[in-house]
Amino acid sequence: MTSTVTPRLVLASGSPRRADVLRQLGLDPEIRPADVDESYLAGETPVAHVERLARTKAEVAAARDRGALVVGGDTVVVTDGRVLGKPKDADDAVSMLVSLAGRSHEVLSGLALVGAHGTVSAVARAEVRFRAFDREAARIYTETGEPLDKAGAYGIQGLGAALVDAVDGDYYCVVGFPVGAFLDLLARAGWRYDFGRLTPIPR
Repeated sequence: MTSTVTPRLVLASGSPRRADVLRQLGLDPEIRPADVDESYLAGETPVAHVERLARTKAEVAAARDRGALVVGGDTVVVTDGRVLGKPKDADDAVSMLVSLAGRSHEVLSGLALVGAHGTVSAVARAEVRFRAFDREAARIYTETGEPLDKAGAYGIQGLGAALVDAVDGDYYCVVGFPVGAFLDLLARAGWRYDFGRLTPIPR
């Protein structure tokens, strides 16, 4: 008989977007953000950076919540070889948005899952093309406050949807929680997603 034990799921992030995606999947994570240094290491690529931070956040939270299944994530925007994290202030947000207007950029989202299986991680990619808009539009959007806590200074799941012309890849990667990568990590960790619950994979 297959076990119906559901693990205690912990999200090592204060991001409401990541929590919303998990709840959309019918899961009910405990929110326990991990405070880690997000500085780049010397010579570190954006891909290595988001994967390392996702792993570090998940492992820090897992050390506090032993026995839980802990997921961590990190997201950056890359354009012209330059990494855009969260803006420092409103002026920085406007500058970021103007630099992205009418062009394509890459979004990288790292995810990690820590539990009895150890740590597994992955990085998802998506390409986003923005509509053309001017500095005044960027300023008005920034005044809503939405861009200030988001990589690349926009939220595709919110008002920032009006900036987007097209997405090539996983939409949820742009939100900051790539669903496909999450399901793959669950399988690697020994869990199957059964539409609202997690079931151990028989071994």
